[in-house]
Amino acid sequence: MTETELLEQIRNMLVDTLMLPTPAAEIRFDTPLFGPGGLGLDSVDALQLVVALDKNYGIKITDQAVAKEALQNITTIARFVRDSDKE
Repeated sequence: MTETELLEQIRNMLVDTLMLPTPAAEIRFDTPLFGPGGLGLDSVDALQLVVALDKNYGIKITDQAVAKEALQNITTIARFVRDSDKE
């Protein structure tokens, strides 16, 4: 799978899992997921996202610091998925 395909897959997973009103195509890969100027996700959304990553990619995120680093935007999630694949 190419990097672009992975980014698209994660973006679609994000929209589907969290039932976001924003169409996937309108979300940039570097748009912050949390906080102002981004999608404005909250802690419940973060938990749903962690569960979706486990379900779709077999990735378990149990450390809050790791989650904060990995779940910044779609690009950081893709990097985390790729790095987890190498382990």
